[in-house]
Amino acid sequence: MTQGKSHKSKDLTHLLSGEAKSRQNSPLKDAFKYYKLPGMTFLGGGLPLSDYFPFNKISADVPTPSFTKGIGAPLTDETKTTIEVFKKPEQNEPNQIELARSLQYGYTEGQPEIISFLKEHTDMVHKVPYEDWDLIASVGNTESWDSTLRTFCSRGDSILVEEYSFSSALETSNGQGINNVPVTMDDYGILPEALEKLLANWVGNKPKLLYTISTGQNPTGSSLSAERRKRIYEIACKYDIIIVEDEPYYFLQMETYTKDKEARKAKTVHGHEEFLKAMVPSFISMDVEGRVIRLDSFSKVLAPGLRFGWIVGQQRLLERYVRLHEVSIQCPSGLTQSMTNSLLQSWGQSGYLDWLIGLRAEYTHKRDVAIDSVEEFFPKDVCSYVPPVAGMFFTVHIDVSKHPKFKELGEDPIQIESLIYEQGIKQGALMIPGSWFKSEGQSTPPQKNLPSNPAQKTSVFFRGTYAAVPLDQLVLGLKKFGKAVSIEFGLD
Repeated sequence: MTQGKSHKSKDLTHLLSGEAKSRQNSPLKDAFKYYKLPGMTFLGGGLPLSDYFPFNKISADVPTPSFTKGIGAPLTDETKTTIEVFKKPEQNEPNQIELARSLQYGYTEGQPEIISFLKEHTDMVHKVPYEDWDLIASVGNTESWDSTLRTFCSRGDSILVEEYSFSSALETSNGQGINNVPVTMDDYGILPEALEKLLANWVGNKPKLLYTISTGQNPTGSSLSAERRKRIYEIACKYDIIIVEDEPYYFLQMETYTKDKEARKAKTVHGHEEFLKAMVPSFISMDVEGRVIRLDSFSKVLAPGLRFGWIVGQQRLLERYVRLHEVSIQCPSGLTQSMTNSLLQSWGQSGYLDWLIGLRAEYTHKRDVAIDSVEEFFPKDVCSYVPPVAGMFFTVHIDVSKHPKFKELGEDPIQIESLIYEQGIKQGALMIPGSWFKSEGQSTPPQKNLPSNPAQKTSVFFRGTYAAVPLDQLVLGLKKFGKAVSIEFGLD
């Protein structure tokens, strides 16, 4: 394969859905290129006068880029910056998205200023290897995934998903009549050999997409290594499959867990170069053919309610997304784009990296507290775990064969899982049963003799998060759930 950016992506438009291929350019949207053209009296669109927008200025206090007192510290006069966005362009600082523009129709791809920032950011972090890559705005990864399915799949198609995956993502494809075919996982993500065997034995039309939450996976907390990603990418090229990497947790990568609290202090990332080198390579960073669609978002690094994300991929494919977005989302929220762009311009690329480095430290500490608590409070005779290296989630595996009612209940792991869940509720702590995330689709022919973890036959797992509650509540909650497990197994 050709390396570097001296080449363009491979034409993969044959993988588009019938719906995507049928979409035409909107003549009305084409006419908007004449909007505000000097000398043009534009009478062609239903655009209300910006004079009637009831927002003359929006402002917010945000942290200054230094973050010297840590992420989440109370803002003071010394640690805050006030960002302001005005209605008229002449009232604003350079590179702002004035409200008269952001609150109007237009720019389905996203406002130019924020898109430019994100392109620079993407190039700095991922260094996409081919020339004709691009990115467009979305309203978050949930919408990006829905649009991806509509762009590539038709009712009755099959896609490949992780054996356990985000339930809302699975339901999105279920609702479109798409068959979710699971790929076997272990504690570290998809098994490439299982993917290869599944595709090698497939009969009929092969899946077009492999959907993976490859860093800080939801629900398992697993992260694919660089070596596995490379092998999975090679398999995707061999079988002409598009990889959809859903990566809201990518920048929540952490230091490796250690029980040694003194060693923890020494294992931190400080500089930008060190931070970027510490990131596991993304699929898009190794994509020389243009067969990776990357779904990115501010939801986990700024705020979920912003509802702003972006899709990275080759231009030919993204153009089809734009045609869909023109008649669905139109564009992300104008207020969100103005304010988020103002924040990013205030920080600059350097300040945004500082923020992400700060998040790395915060989530490393939260993860450490969670795993310390699991180690202390969960009965080791029946429980095991692999500390996550990214994301918001951790999982505790429980050997249900040691439950006193295992034989009585027909050696059914799911019934024991339900008992543990209900006991957790009684003790005042909620963790989510792993079976709720199980992918249930069927391959052609059905999967047989694929690599698997034998322990899974007598093991269930529960998903917890260290992101949602203060640290004292995190410790208390895990203490209560650990007690619930002990009670259920007669160990209390």
